[in-house]
Parts: sequence; structure tokens; C-alpha cells
Amino acid sequence: MTQCYRQRNLLLMILPGLLVVIVFKYLPIYGILIAFKNYDVAAGIFNSPWVGLKHFYSFFNNPLSPRLIKNTFLLGIYSLFWSFPAPLILALLLNEVKNKFFKRSVQSIIYFPHFLSVVIIVGFIKEFTALDGLFNQIISWFGGEPFPILAKPEYFRTLFIGSGIWQGVGWGTIIYLAALSGVDEVLHEAATIDGANRWQRLWHITWPAIIPATTILFILSLGSVVGTDFQKIILMYNPNIYETADVIDTYVYRQGILGAQYEYSTAVGLMLSVIAFAFVAGGNWISKKVSETSLW
Repeated sequence: MTQCYRQRNLLLMILPGLLVVIVFKYLPIYGILIAFKNYDVAAGIFNSPWVGLKHFYSFFNNPLSPRLIKNTFLLGIYSLFWSFPAPLILALLLNEVKNKFFKRSVQSIIYFPHFLSVVIIVGFIKEFTALDGLFNQIISWFGGEPFPILAKPEYFRTLFIGSGIWQGVGWGTIIYLAALSGVDEVLHEAATIDGANRWQRLWHITWPAIIPATTILFILSLGSVVGTDFQKIILMYNPNIYETADVIDTYVYRQGILGAQYEYSTAVGLMLSVIAFAFVAGGNWISKKVSETSLW
């Protein structure tokens, strides 16, 4: 208590944020009870009848569930495979740039897309993929026929992941560059004197310095395998590309929110949250076994 009294000013500073987290994150947790009930708005959450795992069974018995599960995991895995290493590679490249003015200019330029809203990003995509858009103009230059790119299901994942990399790659380099800034230049000078080339210095000095940060970020990214960017998909997709664009989140939105099946959407959302936590916990366990870096 004495320590708390001494730090009372700091505790008061974090109090507003703590209250926001409690009110909007922890208090609503009791709402997951809806997933196990036949929710009646008039009766309320606690007085609605229990149905157990009925809504979970309903999802897996749905003929659309195989496609939804496939699209969700493929989009999440592809995004992780392409999006995660992009800022790491860019940070390593920027770290090799010696001209400070050029380096800072590049950083400022690649940071900018992060501050654009998803609505603007999707607007760019729709303009670029239109029949008279930039992509079709390039196709025409090479003798191809223009076509509605965003209406083709085979191009959805490429557009979704590519635009995500463009928007987030610059901002994602911040943590890696911060870790690289802690590498002692004396180590590089000593390695150069010993005859090490640039790739050898990168592998034996630079890379070990960012392994802990890379591991932590990768573990945290595992949860996004089932947590796709729902807002972006909603803005991009249309019935023509449901084959590849329709994921669990969008289906739940249509059935649970638009269709007022709140208990159904809660059940599926709870299932995705449990799977995401299992991925993060499993990745953390493996990391703890093979290295000294882990979340807990």
C-alpha cells in the first residue's frame, strides 16, 4: 500500500484507460452466454433457455461451412506468409542504407499508407481494377483485353494481401528498425576487419539482434490466421467472388447481424476466439521449447 501511495499520481494517470478496458472489454464478457442459449430479447440473456452446443453444431452442419473454413484459413495463412516477412525484409534493407536523408525520406513515404483508412484503400483498389482503371490499362498495353478484375474470385486474395502489404509494410518496420538500432557498430567494424562480407555480417550480427522481436511478433500474428480484416473484406467483396472472399466473419455478419441471429453469431465468434488463442498459446509453447523467447 505504501508503494501504491507513492505512485498515486501515476496510478491516477492510468485510471481512465483502465476503466475503458474494464467497461468495454471485461464487463461485456458475460454476453458469451448467448452462444449457449436460445436468445430471447424480451427475456434477456439470463432468462433465455439453454440450448447447449446447438449453435455450434448448426454451423458445422451448414453446407457452406467447408467453404467458409477453407477461405478463412487460406486467407489467414497466405496473409501471414506474405505480410509478416515484408516489413522484416524492408527493415533489413533500410538498415543497410548509409545516407540518412535518403533513409528518412523513404521511411516517411512508406509510413504514409498506414494512416489511410480502409475505405480509402478499398476505393483505390476499385478504381485501379475498374475496366478503365490502371491495371486494365497496363493489360491493354501488352495486348490483353480489359476485364472486371475485382469480379473475378481468383484475384481477390492477391488484391487483398497485396494492398495490405502496401498499407502496413512501412509501419511494421518501426519495431525492427528500433531493434536494429541497438546493434553496436563496433561488432560490424570488427567483423569487417576479420574479413566478413555484408551477407556474413547480416547473418551473424544483424539477424541475431532482431530474433527476439521477430519471434514475439510472429507469435502474436498467429492469432490473425482466423481473424481476417473483416471491414476490408466487406468493402471489397460481392456475390461474384463469394467463392474465395466469403469467410466466417462475413457469413456471421450476414446471418447474425443482418439476420438478427445474435446467438448464432456469438457462438461462431466465440469459436474463432478460442481457435486464435490456441494458435497463440501453441506458438508460444513451441517458441519456449526451442528458444528463450516467449510471451509468458
